[in-house]
Amino acid sequence: MKLNRIIIAGGGTGGHIFPAIAVANALRRMDPSISILFVGAKGKMEMEKVPLAGYEIKGLDIAGFNRAKLLKNWSLPFKLVKSFFQVKKIFAEFNPDAVFGVGGYSTFPVLKFAQGKGITTFIHEANSFAGKSNMMLGKNADLIMVATPGMEKFFPAEKIVVTGNPIRQEIASAVVMHEEAREFFGMREGKPTVLVIGGSLGARSINNAIATGINKIIQSGIQLIWQTGKGNLEIVSEDVRKRKELCVSEFITKMHYAYKAADLVVSRAGAIAIAEICATGKASILVPYPHAAENHQTVNASVLVKNGAAVMVADKEADEKLVDQILLLAGDKEKINAFGKAAHQLYVQDADKVIANKMIETLAKK
Repeated sequence: MKLNRIIIAGGGTGGHIFPAIAVANALRRMDPSISILFVGAKGKMEMEKVPLAGYEIKGLDIAGFNRAKLLKNWSLPFKLVKSFFQVKKIFAEFNPDAVFGVGGYSTFPVLKFAQGKGITTFIHEANSFAGKSNMMLGKNADLIMVATPGMEKFFPAEKIVVTGNPIRQEIASAVVMHEEAREFFGMREGKPTVLVIGGSLGARSINNAIATGINKIIQSGIQLIWQTGKGNLEIVSEDVRKRKELCVSEFITKMHYAYKAADLVVSRAGAIAIAEICATGKASILVPYPHAAENHQTVNASVLVKNGAAVMVADKEADEKLVDQILLLAGDKEKINAFGKAAHQLYVQDADKVIANKMIETLAKK
């Protein structure tokens, strides 16, 4: 059976969307005739980012379980039922040969429907601790691609393939020069440069800590490239944003330039953020999101810490400790180099190609 038509389901954050696009691009490079349709959640960032990448996307009326505010979950069963009817219509119109789930609100109803119809399903689990939805879907999935070894405790061992995490091609194979990257952001040579990224939606604890300690950071001779996340630009005044040692924006479009310009990265510990840090060989300070399912970001960060590639700061301690950790590490070139080398050793290359190949091979055997 040839892979002619595939649905890629998932989204919600850049950590799900960009890897999905990377795999779609890998599929297109291998076989330009493959038809690819994305399915996401209405109102989420995939509805904007996927079309910009050149792919069609359909949106579902679906939302995830709100762990912080339980009363907001009352409408979830109704949305789930509605989403199944929407999925049924999408499948009738597109008629996919296979479905690939990358995580996010839309993954469960799309893959569950596909499995009920006997359609080939693939899952990618980006984290070191699998989510409950993926564990449920994994029982009937044809193939489960995982980022790290040791995932047999979550999925049937015979279905697991270790592929690593796919990242954006421009980051994986960046050819931009260090000097060019620094010039792009207006950064000076010879000064420690820190890239602060709280994810595409921002990270409140990181943003607050940086905003509070911004003068202390700049006075220490450190330059900042800071992605605040959507709607968070006003966390620092316009006067501060004009400082020549600072480049602040809601979203960095040329992230491969940002990594190349930076000596040190401050980030959440989402699986794809970590994969990008490892791919670019950067030292990092990781602040795991405390409300992530099964606390998987702390597990992700611990892998780098144990391998001498990063420092971890608890979210609740970010206000007190994050800036001091930046000042301590940014000035230590020897430790930054050691962390960067250790991080790069953890990088699994060409995950997008491996995943695309596995899907094509699986279909070919049917």
